[in-house]
Formats: sequence, C-alpha cells, structure tokens
Amino acid sequence: QVQLVESGGDLVQPGGSLRLSCAASGFTFSSYSIGWYRQAPGKERELVALINGNIHYADSVKGRFTISRDNAKNTVYLQMNSLKPEDTAVYYCMGRGYWGQGTQVTVSS
Repeated sequence: QVQLVESGGDLVQPGGSLRLSCAASGFTFSSYSIGWYRQAPGKERELVALINGNIHYADSVKGRFTISRDNAKNTVYLQMNSLKPEDTAVYYCMGRGYWGQGTQVTVSS
C-alpha cells in the first residue's frame, strides 16, 4: 500500500538548520509530484514546497528552504536553513493524494 514516512524533525534554535526526509513506497515515486506542507497550532495546513518537473516554494520560505528528490531512493528532502520561530509546525509530505504522519519542527531559543 502507499506509505509516506517523514523524519528529521527536531528542536532547533533560531538561525539553525534541519533536513527533513520523506520516504515513499507503494507507488511509482518518480511519476508523481511530492509536496511538503506544514501545520502550526491553530492554523490551516499550508504548502511549503512542491517538486515535480518544476519546483515551487511558498513566499515565506523562498531563499531559505530547498526541496529535492532522489528517485533511486524514493525519497524527497526539505533542507531548511535560517529557521525562524514562525517555522514551528508539524511538517507533512504528500504524494499521490496520500499523507505521511508528520514530523515536528520546533524553532525556539
């Protein structure tokens, strides 16, 4: 069955970096767009970055976050630099209409 598993979330200080991973299985990974989304407490889930043949970033993360994929490993990455407290959220990946369980990112001193 389709499965997406996120990892890499952590507590990090402002200005720090993290790399999230999304490992996918159960579908032809290379044929689908994969997106990273996030949901902060009390807020709606929002798109952070999307990768297919093109790459799209939310304005709030442009220049700080980088999405990439390794089709040989069925994995999508989100490199997050210059993290801010407002980046605190649960981060989810989505592919082929399926969601992972999420990974918590907390940016705090």
